[in-house]
Amino acid sequence: MTRSHVILVVEDDPGDQLLIQEAFAEHTTDSRLEIVSDGEDALNFVHRTDPHAEAPRPDLVLLDLNLPRFDGRAVLRALKADENLRSIPVVIFTTSSREEDVSGTYELHANAFITKPVDFDDFSNVVQRINSFFTRVARLPRPPEAA
Repeated sequence: MTRSHVILVVEDDPGDQLLIQEAFAEHTTDSRLEIVSDGEDALNFVHRTDPHAEAPRPDLVLLDLNLPRFDGRAVLRALKADENLRSIPVVIFTTSSREEDVSGTYELHANAFITKPVDFDDFSNVVQRINSFFTRVARLPRPPEAA
């Protein structure tokens, strides 16, 4: 029996949060979304500190760059610097298409950089492709407690 994949969505825009939730709901998926609104909350989630002491380890992080408190670059840097978390794939999902953001996040070891489409159908399609690739095509590392 396969377990559901936990996807941590780090997104401060309520509209984009809703679009991501709708895109996942539109397609049959065994993925479980966990949504946080800022970089500090994302780090609390992955480190399982208050208010996320019981949080599951994410199998994938969908990370916006422009966040309050700690921006997406700081979150990415912290994830990839932590030997217990660096194996979690991180997909940058942002409105930016600036080359400095693309190259900068890959230098910080992002696993993918995707500019958010403006059109809902395109947005939904991209989110579904991210989910499908990382939960059905790619083989993800097993969490330490499941190894």
